[in-house]
Amino acid sequence: MKREQVKEKHKWSIEDIFTSDEEWEKSFEKLSNSINFSKYAGRLSDADVLLKFLKAVDEFNASFERLFVYAHMRHDEDAGITKYAAFYSKTVALNSRYATELAFFDPEMAAQDESYLKALIADKRFSDYDYDLKRIIARKPHVLSHAEERLIGMSGELLDAFYETFTFIDNLDLPLPEIEWEGKIAKLSHGLYGIILHSENRGKRKEAYEKYYGAYTSLINTLTSVYYGNVKKDVFLSKAYKFNSCLEHALFSEDVDRNVYDNLLKAVDDNLPAMHRYIADRKKILGYDKQYFYDIYAPLVDGVDVKYSYDEAYELVIKGLAPLGKEYQNLLKMGYDERWLDVEETDGKRGGAYSIGCPDCHPFVLLNYQPTLHEAFTIAHEMGHALHTYFSQKNQPFAKSQYKIFVAEVASTVNETLLLKYMLKEAQNENLRKYLLNYYLDSIRATLHRQTMFAEFESDVHSLAEKGEPLTKELLCSVYADIGKKYYGEEIEHDYNISCEWMRIPHFYNAFYVYKYATGITAAINIAKRILTEGEPAVKDYFKFLSGGGSTDPVSLLRLAGVDLSEPQPFEVAMREFDETLTEFEKLMDIH
Repeated sequence: MKREQVKEKHKWSIEDIFTSDEEWEKSFEKLSNSINFSKYAGRLSDADVLLKFLKAVDEFNASFERLFVYAHMRHDEDAGITKYAAFYSKTVALNSRYATELAFFDPEMAAQDESYLKALIADKRFSDYDYDLKRIIARKPHVLSHAEERLIGMSGELLDAFYETFTFIDNLDLPLPEIEWEGKIAKLSHGLYGIILHSENRGKRKEAYEKYYGAYTSLINTLTSVYYGNVKKDVFLSKAYKFNSCLEHALFSEDVDRNVYDNLLKAVDDNLPAMHRYIADRKKILGYDKQYFYDIYAPLVDGVDVKYSYDEAYELVIKGLAPLGKEYQNLLKMGYDERWLDVEETDGKRGGAYSIGCPDCHPFVLLNYQPTLHEAFTIAHEMGHALHTYFSQKNQPFAKSQYKIFVAEVASTVNETLLLKYMLKEAQNENLRKYLLNYYLDSIRATLHRQTMFAEFESDVHSLAEKGEPLTKELLCSVYADIGKKYYGEEIEHDYNISCEWMRIPHFYNAFYVYKYATGITAAINIAKRILTEGEPAVKDYFKFLSGGGSTDPVSLLRLAGVDLSEPQPFEVAMREFDETLTEFEKLMDIH
């Protein structure tokens, strides 16, 4: 579909950021000419000068974010439009210039006496920056010299090139073939592949699976090189900043203790028998002698055709999130009415879905909507992100308004969990209930088990690279295959295609991101359970978390909502949720 064919109400109101490209260009030029932070260098030991500097940085960043988000969104509307590719490249270059200009900051602040930094934390004038100042104290052992920081700042565009290359391959140059579907010949897009994989037509699932992975494996040498380059970038940065490993670097940057990561992997590993049981149940229900990965999303319950138009799905989401209160529901309605969302899949548009926000404007959501139950949950998910951004920006000063990625998947998954529980409660017949339980099992499997499997792969390949082991295509596929066998068990055939799945995961270009989906759903299951059992007190605590932004470390923010991920208990609750849901599903399906 061409973008001009999409109804206006299904396009995001990007003009709420800038009314025209010309306005963007003028704003870009003005900001580009305003960079002059070097005048503060060598003067940050004066608290008054430091405060002026921090406020000037806030002003620059607020303007830059608006420029970046507009360029990012325009580029994602159609990656083939060179004008917006240029806009995006210009913002990346500007950010690199800015990072180079600010290279003095970390070394100079790290050189300050700790007593001075602690005095600033106690000074009310610096209340917007107290958490950042605490992090400066923690970063002292990892800060480089001014010259070294400047060099890394100058290399920003180069270091980002691996992800940019993957994005162009995945969205534009991937040789996806045509496929016949529902009587029509269509290009096998990412969105259509997902639809077919969830269909009952096994022959068509197999065809789509082989064609889809065939496109990736035809580029295996290129994608191996690009991914290996990205991993080497991670190793370089972790060593440059004096960390013992890439994982330690990633966890430190988010201010998350290692025991949170370890709690996750241990809980999932200890409970893999339940996962294997579910995979075996799928094989029994489908009645296959052999089960393949193109069967993993096949529907297990007959006679349920759950399809929603976008408007119907959005209304369902509003109803399902009633436990969060009227204010939350009204904001969801506002998002629909004021066109926060870009809905349709169109030529050249970025695949998948995301939410993005910038100062002095409402958040936005990109979708590639298809009329499936999964896509209704995607609306709930992305609007969870959007309203987390909304509450954080509303309740925090700019310097504390951005929450860390670690907690980014919590609000989105709380929404999904509450919607699922609502639909289970409202289910009119046993068949629909079976279907929803199956959906919930698949959601937990995909978000908790599968993302933890991804995290284990990332950990293993980074460890190999840190030891100097070349990441060949054979090694990457072998590592991925071995982990897949551990997670999925023996009741599914582990073919070559699935050993290549690592090639198509965009988040692998942001190392150690994916485990946060798993901690996110763990926290969400705990929060949703508390909201549904305790009501208003739990909702109030949850809103404290939503409003917390980046005011403190993310684990402490989650404690405001009643979840402590530094302890094993929340992970045990999430694992028990999967096991209990599976037991209920097995009873309804009469599986012995």
